[in-house]
Amino acid sequence: MLVDLVHYLTLPAPLAHRRFGYVRDSVWLRSRSRRCRAAWAPHLAAARAVVRDAVAASPGRGTAVVLGSGLLDDVPLPDLAAAFRRVVLVDAVHPWSARRQARRFANVTLLTMELSGALPLLSGRADDLAPALPPVCSDPETDLVVSANLLSQLPILPAERIAGRCPQTAEAFGRRIVAQHLDALSGLRARTCLVTDVEAVEEDRAGRVVARTDLLHGLDPGEPERDWIWDLAPFGEAGRDFRIRHRVIGFTDWRG
Repeated sequence: MLVDLVHYLTLPAPLAHRRFGYVRDSVWLRSRSRRCRAAWAPHLAAARAVVRDAVAASPGRGTAVVLGSGLLDDVPLPDLAAAFRRVVLVDAVHPWSARRQARRFANVTLLTMELSGALPLLSGRADDLAPALPPVCSDPETDLVVSANLLSQLPILPAERIAGRCPQTAEAFGRRIVAQHLDALSGLRARTCLVTDVEAVEEDRAGRVVARTDLLHGLDPGEPERDWIWDLAPFGEAGRDFRIRHRVIGFTDWRG
């Protein structure tokens, strides 16, 4: 608890991102990832394997961009840094562990950006969603863009805000955010590697499914190259008598 508080208080982040809950969620994710290290290991290995295969298949070696870089647990940063002249890590918050890893490589830079595009709208500074991707994604020198376990996360905080104001529109708003990210990725010249969880399943100790949740709000990225199960919250993590498992899909070259 004390370590989490220190991370929360000292983690560099724009004030708007802190107020919106991104620092809090980053600290929570770090804490859960440590508690569930063994349960998460197969998922993280599978995600890194998809990215490595995308790196190997990328014809260019200019710039690689990682959207939703987060803790970097699911991102093989050494492979990216060795393969590309420049690597840009993009997220609303860059945890201390990710900052330490990035400092090991002279060609890795951090870009702080809220990727749902909803923050200006919900802050009253815009009339619609902001662009979903940073300009570097469309740069002629960019040869690989990775959306790393990000797509399902994008609508969470914005939809919660909308639900507090107008519950009946929250689902549609979440769908818009997911659709915008997919539309933006589909328009890129660069190879696009997409890894995302698509469904959450809650099971009891007898193996009965208690609940299912569509994490992409009804949108379908298409038939994946690979899929696997992520034991997100083993028994005892979210509750004593149930666990939460996510279905994850991966594409080394997603084209919409």
